[in-house]
Amino acid sequence: MIRLWSVAILFLLALSGCQEEKTIKYDGKMLLEQKCASCHNLALPPKTFEDEVAPPMMAVAFHVQNFMDVTDESLRIPKAVAFVKDYVIAPSKSKSLCDEASLKSYGLMPSQKENVTEGELDAIARYLFVHYTQKNLNESQALINKLNAMPQGEKIALQNNCLTCHRVDKHIVGPSLKEIAKRYKDTPKTIENSIYQGSKGKWKDSKKAMMPPFKKLTKQEITVLSKWILSL
Repeated sequence: MIRLWSVAILFLLALSGCQEEKTIKYDGKMLLEQKCASCHNLALPPKTFEDEVAPPMMAVAFHVQNFMDVTDESLRIPKAVAFVKDYVIAPSKSKSLCDEASLKSYGLMPSQKENVTEGELDAIARYLFVHYTQKNLNESQALINKLNAMPQGEKIALQNNCLTCHRVDKHIVGPSLKEIAKRYKDTPKTIENSIYQGSKGKWKDSKKAMMPPFKKLTKQEITVLSKWILSL
C-alpha cells in the first residue's frame, strides 16, 4: 500500500512539473537577441555587411512568409512558424527556401537542436513574424528619414534622451534648452562641461535634480550638441 502511494505521489509530482513547464512564458524578443544575433542582423530595416555569415532576420521573415503555399491567408503565419521550428532543428538543402546563390554565399544553417528548446523556438518564431512586418518596416524607415533630416545636434539630443529632462522651450526636470542657450550664450564651454561632467544646483527651479555626465559622447558630439542648443 505504501509503495502504491509512493508511486502515486511521484506521478503527481511529475505531472505538476509538466504543467509548470507548459506555463512558462518565453520572451521571443529577448530570445531572438540571445540566440540569433550572433549570426543574423536583427536591425529593422537591416544593415548590410560584406562579411555577414547569415541573411538579415528581416529578409528571413519576409522570405519565409512569401514562400508559404496557402489558400487561406489566416494560415500563412502559423505555417511559417511551423516551418521555422522544423528547419532550425533539422535544416537541409531540400527544405531550404534559399536560391543556389544564397546557399553558396551563406552555406547551410547548422542545426540549433542543442542551443534552443522547443518552447524557446516557438516564442522566437512567433515574435519573428509579429515584429518583421511591412508596417513596422515603414515606420522604422520613416523614423530614420526623420532623424536624417534633423540638424546633427538635435539628432544627438534625441538619441541620448536629452529631451526626457529638457524641452526646447519648456522646463521639465531641467531648464528648457532655450533658457540654457540664453544664460550661456557668451560661455559655450560651460554647456560642454555640464554635458560631459554633469552638474547640480545651477538652476533653482530644478529642485536639486542632478544632471548626469554624458562621458560616452565624443568631444566632437558634445561640441555639435552645444552649438545646436545655442542656436535655439
